[in-house]
Amino acid sequence: MADLSQIVKAYDIRGTVPEQWDEHLAELFGAAFAEVTGAEAIVVGHDMRASSPGLAAAFGAGARGRGASVTAIGLCSTDQLYYASGALHLPGAMFTASHNPARYNGIKLCRAGAAPVGQDTGLADIRGLVESWIEEGAPAPVARTGTLSTRDTLGDYARHLRTLVDLAGIRPLKVVVDAGNGMGGHTVPTVLAGLPLDLVPMYFELDGSFPNHEANPLDPANLVDLQDRVRAEHADLGLAFDGDADRCFVVDERGEPVPPSAITALVAARELARNGGEGTVIHNLITSWSVPEVVREHGGTPVRTRVGHSFIKAEMARSGAIFGGEHSAHYYFRDFWNADTGMLAALHVLAALGEQPGPLSGLVEQYDRYVGSGEINSTVSDQAAATDRVRLAFASPDVTIDTLDGLTVTAADWWFNLRPSNTEPLLRLNVEARDAGTMTKVRDEVLGLVRVP
Repeated sequence: MADLSQIVKAYDIRGTVPEQWDEHLAELFGAAFAEVTGAEAIVVGHDMRASSPGLAAAFGAGARGRGASVTAIGLCSTDQLYYASGALHLPGAMFTASHNPARYNGIKLCRAGAAPVGQDTGLADIRGLVESWIEEGAPAPVARTGTLSTRDTLGDYARHLRTLVDLAGIRPLKVVVDAGNGMGGHTVPTVLAGLPLDLVPMYFELDGSFPNHEANPLDPANLVDLQDRVRAEHADLGLAFDGDADRCFVVDERGEPVPPSAITALVAARELARNGGEGTVIHNLITSWSVPEVVREHGGTPVRTRVGHSFIKAEMARSGAIFGGEHSAHYYFRDFWNADTGMLAALHVLAALGEQPGPLSGLVEQYDRYVGSGEINSTVSDQAAATDRVRLAFASPDVTIDTLDGLTVTAADWWFNLRPSNTEPLLRLNVEARDAGTMTKVRDEVLGLVRVP
């Protein structure tokens, strides 16, 4: 019997194929998704992994067996699936394991209008149904099975994105794009077609075995090829997409990575300008101090939330926010059904750079004001005990402490957040300060407490 506790995560379904799940299980997930959503029709897409087409087809068969008609959009990025869910107002399923190695696959689920499905919004119910069917046998198909149709949404997706950013007047730019053999190789040529860009493609061949490097730009090792190519080509910037192309990382003309917090601040300023200089912008608690500062300077209202797309999307919907960003390079837009799209963030960066004559490094200086540690993981045997050691050591009248998501300690010149992983025996540390010396001192002190032998 499959152990669903190992593959049904907080926000999605993910595991190795065929060891942890296979097409039979995908069909049961499809049936359960149709049952839980009560949908008469759904949309299904998949990435370039070898197992994705078969899993997606099996999921569709399961949904059709419960009476839901299926629109299959084939190869797509995750944000292209969100586009289809929003534009067609249908629940959707995207088959991808994002940046995970080739042996993995997964399903990202959403309700109509790209509304997220997580543990508290349907995923636990789907898991429960599948577990009951594994034990007792799958239900008999309904009297009238759903239909199957295909649809190409790539052009419509690209046109929608281009309506949200004015790129008409930008100067010519040379841009290197590393698709990491993922779905950016499918979407980038169509989205950027016709713009005054000298596009230098890297690893655009769709290959779910990831022959060049992992499709995870959050790991600095996977940015090295892009950095070298930007310098060699004397390009204006570089863009790197993850495996399912819903996240975008930016490299400046020197080959230096631009922190996602700086991109969040830049896009926030532009989205506020698009909306008359007012609106709410969501940021998670490990984004830089720069983000709420820039939002306020441009007339907006910053709202802080926990790390994780389900929290961001829920707060986006609750507050009517125009934009949201996370330090993991997920960017969320009200005009994209509150869903995350790295491609739209990339268009904003291209527009901002192309509207002025200076280099990207100069442009982002106003949005990158502090010194950050990046996320540092520590393996610990007792997450709570290690966190308590840190809390007690830093407790003083000169700091504020909150526990919105892990432990956040804030002083006049620095802050840090220490939060546990939900899936591994890890504590994740992020530190920021007004200068490098202070950041290093705080970082080392916290790590010394966390990593007690």
